[in-house]
Amino acid sequence: MREKARRVVRFNSKAPPVTIRGMPVTVPSRVRGFFIALDGPDGAGKTTQAARLVSWLRDQGLEVVACRDPGGTSLGNRLRQFLLDPATVNLSVRAEMLLYMASRAQLVAEVIRPALEAGQVVVSDRFLLANVVYQGHAGGLPSDEIWRVGEAATEGLLPDLTLVLDVPSDVTRARLRRPRDRMEDRPDAFHDAVRRGFLEAAKTYPAPIVVIDATVEPDRVAARLQSEVELALGHGTRP
Repeated sequence: MREKARRVVRFNSKAPPVTIRGMPVTVPSRVRGFFIALDGPDGAGKTTQAARLVSWLRDQGLEVVACRDPGGTSLGNRLRQFLLDPATVNLSVRAEMLLYMASRAQLVAEVIRPALEAGQVVVSDRFLLANVVYQGHAGGLPSDEIWRVGEAATEGLLPDLTLVLDVPSDVTRARLRRPRDRMEDRPDAFHDAVRRGFLEAAKTYPAPIVVIDATVEPDRVAARLQSEVELALGHGTRP
């Protein structure tokens, strides 16, 4: 049974006081960081927005670790190169899912969990939800099976807050003007299924999740992300 992540942030009690827009963050006695994941279809702008969110959090005086999934470790970076290389052919959906999980298992063990135990904020560009959508909803594998493998790979870790950037498929196709990687270069029908998959998966996701309209100006998207993070930390109100 997956345990719901809590909308609570616990910072290292030895760290100096920090504030969010002038409001102090309470420092409980037990150490536990806060884990944020950004996700969504290719072309939604999540990588850019993740970088902006990291910069904003650091401006608030928080210790932030940024990472990407797949990637973030020596093993993960090699797997990422293989998974996204257009020259990688004849890879089954199940093998693809397991390679993503291997990268994620290393990322959790080497980067994410140590950062959380140190009371830091972690911002990840994608996490387990991406597998559930890409290889499950769009790829045809049973979602329950992906969840089971994911629980083993991450030792049950889920983000404290997942922010899904939602953009219609025709908009993402227009945005992807650079050379596409192996996942981005899949047929339009696949990307349509990915977008539907994120919206469907969000309805039953077992941890805090917010779907955000990413068709508006980037500054408005960034402001909404900041508001949701403030809300998750207990210092904001939902717009």
